[in-house]
Amino acid sequence: MMKDQARFSPAAFSSKLRESEENADAYAASLAGAGAEPLRDFRRLAEDVRSYLAQPRGEAEEERREYNECLNRAVLGYTDDRERILAVIADRLLRQRIHELPGYRHPYSTLAEALFAEVIGMNVLELVLRNRDGLEEIQVVGTAVFEVRGGIARPSVYTFASLREVERIQQNLVLYNNDRITPRKRWAEVMLRDGTRVTMTGFGFTAKPTLTLRFYTVRRFQLGQLSEPEFGTISERLRLMLLAVLQAKFNVVIIGPTNSGKTNLIKALIGELPDEERLVTIEGRHELMLQRDFPAKNVIEYEVDEEDPQHRSAQAFKLALRQSPQRIIHAEIRDEDANIYVRACTRGHAGSMTTLHANTLEDVPEAIADMCLQDGRVMNPDRLTKRIAEYVTQIGIEMRLIGGRRRLVRLAEIGWDKGDTAVREWAVFDEGSGEWHYPHLPSAEALGRLKLGARQEWTDAWPDQSLGIVPAAAGAVRSARLLQDGGAWAAT
Repeated sequence: MMKDQARFSPAAFSSKLRESEENADAYAASLAGAGAEPLRDFRRLAEDVRSYLAQPRGEAEEERREYNECLNRAVLGYTDDRERILAVIADRLLRQRIHELPGYRHPYSTLAEALFAEVIGMNVLELVLRNRDGLEEIQVVGTAVFEVRGGIARPSVYTFASLREVERIQQNLVLYNNDRITPRKRWAEVMLRDGTRVTMTGFGFTAKPTLTLRFYTVRRFQLGQLSEPEFGTISERLRLMLLAVLQAKFNVVIIGPTNSGKTNLIKALIGELPDEERLVTIEGRHELMLQRDFPAKNVIEYEVDEEDPQHRSAQAFKLALRQSPQRIIHAEIRDEDANIYVRACTRGHAGSMTTLHANTLEDVPEAIADMCLQDGRVMNPDRLTKRIAEYVTQIGIEMRLIGGRRRLVRLAEIGWDKGDTAVREWAVFDEGSGEWHYPHLPSAEALGRLKLGARQEWTDAWPDQSLGIVPAAAGAVRSARLLQDGGAWAAT
């Protein structure tokens, strides 16, 4: 009988791959006359420097945090931080009285610079980072590099020579954040204070090591800017509609693929709110950064960790609801917190906002209902979906990347009609003409809420007759008739 074949081990295979690459490096070095021993000495010294840099520095927690931030920024190519870390490495070598390694040759001016390139440098990504103008993301898959500008990813002219270089950069980034990529945990995330986010996966979790650097590119968020031709995210009429939605405190849900502008739009909406309004944000990672960009706002920002029972989103919601929020800004509805967010929206926290992964606005209420049902509670699915459509997802916004521009492609009122979700489109973007069309007027219920909650600014957003805005002499008769006509969900 044949013996059972040994099980495939991603960790063992990765180790063999790394060993073969190190052997290849040593062989190349010996051909160049440097020899394998000096190369091993250099790598041992590099590990010593890497460990030295990773040690906490500073008396206070804030000082230690700033030092770690400096390390991260140095790895990501920020000039001032790189000069500071290079000075730390040079000082380390001076204290150890190490000036050069016998037999080891390198193309740098000093040994400190050679070590800096090994433990801090980004290899070929440094060449990409030289042109930061318009650079939104760097995406690395194996040895391939892609640059994202204007929302479009294109292959870079630069590539890595080996997987080992990608893995070295990963280890540098996680090490300086007190993290690890190991056979037991083959992923990590790094978030810098300026909003730059780094996501990485190791071999065995993904087919090849990956590295994604998403840069924070916009600092001011205003609806007026998004309606300008430079951005073209919304039209001027849409800007007035969104202001009306904010002022009338509708609950809003935004859908759209990654990098379609959901976060930018939420921040632009928040930027229009009065600073005294009490806001609570709940995120898995601090991305909105409201206190940084809007320091005068009355906002509490939660960063939740679903792997920590004491700091999950459920606990954040419980505490948030006791902190008198007027609006709750939830970064993204997930299975674990869907029920809590639904309860928050139906118990007096009007004007709340969230995002969701859904194909169309018509799918949104049912998608949230499905998440609510996953916690095992016995609920009537239809009644739950109806409640969500009427109270949680009152206004739906769909974002999309079109022709390199982030566009609001649908603004709609979501409700319930004849046992199913009903979507009443207030605005739709036409890709052919590049313009927005406004097919439907608000329903009678939404219209009444707009009239009570919104200021004079919204009056130009819809045709006068749709809102009952008429000369005083015409008065209540026309207004009442228009309110009645606006009640049907059918197209008007």
